[in-house]
Amino acid sequence: MRIAMIGTGYVGLVSGACFADFGHDVTCVDKDEKKIAALHRGEIPIYEPGLDELVATNVKAKRLDFTTDLSKPVADADAVFIAVGTPSRRGDGHADLSYVYAAAREIAQWLSGFTVVVTKSTVPVGTGDEVERIIRETNPAADVVVASNPEFLREGAAIRDFKYPDRVVVGTSDERGRKVMGDVYRPLSLNQAPLMFTARRTAEMIKYAANAFLATKITFINEIADLSEKVGANVQEVARGIGLDNRIGTKFLHAGPGFGGSCFPKDTKALIKIAQDYDVSLRIVESVLAVNENRKRAMARKVSQALGGSLRGKTIAVLGLTFKPDTDDMRDAPSIPLVTGLIDMGATVKAFDPVGMEQAKGELPHITYCEDAYSCAQGADALVIVTEWVQFRALDLHRLKAAMTQPVVVDLRNIYPPEEMQAAGFTYESIGRPPVQG
Repeated sequence: MRIAMIGTGYVGLVSGACFADFGHDVTCVDKDEKKIAALHRGEIPIYEPGLDELVATNVKAKRLDFTTDLSKPVADADAVFIAVGTPSRRGDGHADLSYVYAAAREIAQWLSGFTVVVTKSTVPVGTGDEVERIIRETNPAADVVVASNPEFLREGAAIRDFKYPDRVVVGTSDERGRKVMGDVYRPLSLNQAPLMFTARRTAEMIKYAANAFLATKITFINEIADLSEKVGANVQEVARGIGLDNRIGTKFLHAGPGFGGSCFPKDTKALIKIAQDYDVSLRIVESVLAVNENRKRAMARKVSQALGGSLRGKTIAVLGLTFKPDTDDMRDAPSIPLVTGLIDMGATVKAFDPVGMEQAKGELPHITYCEDAYSCAQGADALVIVTEWVQFRALDLHRLKAAMTQPVVVDLRNIYPPEEMQAAGFTYESIGRPPVQG
């Protein structure tokens, strides 16, 4: 199959590289000349484990190429994927579809022969209808089917998620479109790829419903964690106790400082706006978003309480800045409102993240960035674990304690057993578990 991937952001680059690894001929297109030039040099603009090797292998095999000109890739393609950004629109929280619609107009001019145009970007219900209208208005002679194919990739595990998906959702009722999309995904299985065909609007809805439900699970266990702290229960054991019920499941039941990233905050906002446009109230999703936003700022107060209620003149060490491990993504990261809150309370903040510090500097310019966890802890009155990077899961506790002014650790990811921290002489606060004194 010949595939054109419009957009070389997270979704476009991972999808394009994986399709090429399936054996398809893929051309990734982006208007950013510097990004395309960097990709030609083998420089990957995002951090995703294994992506650099995957890109290099398929470029060498001449299955993957990059360009700023979409005319030839679109004309040659059996399928054209739109994988451009859909950020929250300023002012109202709706998904900004201007990049999607601009891509549709440009694609339409160069379509040749039967082509399936696929929205891979996360888009509100009904966007496919508008993409089809734009294409037919721009090029009435185009022989085209517009389909929806939402992505379900987890940052840090995106390549595995793409190659071994739970399901692949394809929204089209057109038989020719179904055939092309079946051929695109056939390499997923020797027998039958895990394809789920639906109407286009249903596919668009599945993406938002999935993310809203996962965000709800995270927010639910975070509220249970707050209650567990008050009543003396252990939220990790509570989560295990309910997660072993296969009707509930164990995933996304890890208490923490709130969800962030490129999907959950943006998509829950967009889903609420979609519902409002149709005069439907999504009270659960609205509450999830409100609770999550309040929680991030509340984490700064938790640090303050661990130091007796005042951070004035205190130095706080922050380990982990990205919204999750194995990514450099800082979008809506819980570290941003946490650090801002610490500074507002009078603290001086030092921070270390294994890969996210360059991205963090644009969001958090007024803190000190350190070379490793121990230099970050040097002279700190408290250390806060914000992102559960594997590098932070087996720190030398004696070295850590010797570096700090006060042995206070606030673990927002519940990495360490409380009894271990107590034995090492730390005052230790975590999420949803009783505090311990060293």
